[in-house]
Amino acid sequence: MNRREEIIYATLELASEYGLKSVSLSQIADKVGIRKPSLYNHFKSKEELVKSMYTFLREKAKLGSSTTSQADTFPEDKSLAQILVESISTYFSFLSDENMMKFFKVLYSERSISPVAAQIMLDETDRMISLTKNLFYGLVVHGKMKNENVDTAALSYAMTVHSLVDRQMDMITAGQSDVHMAAELPKEIIEYIQWFCKQMEA
Repeated sequence: MNRREEIIYATLELASEYGLKSVSLSQIADKVGIRKPSLYNHFKSKEELVKSMYTFLREKAKLGSSTTSQADTFPEDKSLAQILVESISTYFSFLSDENMMKFFKVLYSERSISPVAAQIMLDETDRMISLTKNLFYGLVVHGKMKNENVDTAALSYAMTVHSLVDRQMDMITAGQSDVHMAAELPKEIIEYIQWFCKQMEA
């Protein structure tokens, strides 16, 4: 683990305990065991550190990899529902990644007061919508989905799934769901996908 990674993980641990807004650069430096000025050799500001944390943890969790990889290859023997379930499963699996879960819990708790947290959540939502549009247009081209209001369908689908993921995270925080089981798609998402496919399957 290099120094940048040490700083990221230290920040994540402190933010999980005290809240992102309450964590100072001095606390982070003390946690890592370096002088505060040394932090600036790696990150210009706390905002840059938080953004870098998001990029690093997202890469570690490999979010969205199946969605992008399936955009050009749709097995003929798979139904629309099977393709959509597989495409969302990898994205949803971030809930089983301990560090990503910690990070998103911090963001969820602070997005109403932290512009950086709010922007990251916006970027994540926009990314999901964009990937869904690309996926849906690919499904239309391959004859798996109706060519009807594709952009609106993608927006509706992405935001519904996003809301259901939010609900799952709330259930985990409330102790009503086991984080170790969260990699499996909840039945609500599967049922929604099945309903959606009845409306849009070609």
